[in-house]
Amino acid sequence: MKIVFMGTPEFAVAPLEALAAAGHDIAAVFTQPDKPNGRKMKLIPSAVKKAAVQREIPVFQPNSLRRGEEAEQALAVLKELAPDCIVVAAYGQILPLSVLELPKYGCINIHASLLPKYRGAAPIQHVILDGEAETGVTIMQMAEGLDTGDMLLKGAIPIGENETADELHDCLSALGAELIVQAMTALEQGTLTPEPQDDSLSCYASMITKSMSALDFNRPAQELHRVICALTGFTVLDGKRLKVYRSLVEPQKTDALPGTIIDSDRFTVACGGGSRLTLTEVQLEGSKRMQTVDFLRGKKLTSGAVLGE
Repeated sequence: MKIVFMGTPEFAVAPLEALAAAGHDIAAVFTQPDKPNGRKMKLIPSAVKKAAVQREIPVFQPNSLRRGEEAEQALAVLKELAPDCIVVAAYGQILPLSVLELPKYGCINIHASLLPKYRGAAPIQHVILDGEAETGVTIMQMAEGLDTGDMLLKGAIPIGENETADELHDCLSALGAELIVQAMTALEQGTLTPEPQDDSLSCYASMITKSMSALDFNRPAQELHRVICALTGFTVLDGKRLKVYRSLVEPQKTDALPGTIIDSDRFTVACGGGSRLTLTEVQLEGSKRMQTVDFLRGKKLTSGAVLGE
């Protein structure tokens, strides 16, 4: 099948590679423009662009597909390419109706949730924040609404108790790659049965903000653990910002005030409701990320000290 692939971040690389490896003709890749990064504001290409360049696939990077001269040029390119299908994976732009209706098989999206739950920009983080037991990938026919099109194929995976968003991201990317290859075969064979979404079961996974990572130790340890797994948490230790990458919820209870370090040898902190949380991987401002056991070799903690002050 002749495919135009639209994607930007690392999540989309595995599906692109899988489609190419399955023998599909990837006529072109559309991805977001290179982004300036670092002090010198050097332009950095997206992960998908890097993968496309390695495979010598033509790359297009319009700022918009919906308005302006660039959008008109992009539509002209797509019409000339005449793809059988456009496959979309975390592209980062909303496709206009003129693009959605262009290919023979329409536009197919790889969405990292079990729709209709967790439509929107950050489903991977939100399923962890909400304590979901499982998530997955939905292959869907794109429509004009936000992740509202008919569902074509689904795959589910469990979410581990201590699984981070980065780890879940990689699992879902691999699952998306597997499912999109299956979907393309079934699409050509006419064996897919579109399933409309039940809007009453939907929820929205909003974009992540920095404030969501703040660790409020008045909250129960389990909630803070989810924040750390989903987003990487932060607090303040001795006047310096402390990032927390991993943690463990302890079964024992405590009557210490929330935020108090109650075990300086393990970096265990009192949380809301008498719960306890051990910080197992951290990074203090001006230092490098490390396991807490290594961090404590160079940093002596004081039992009774309070984080966030």
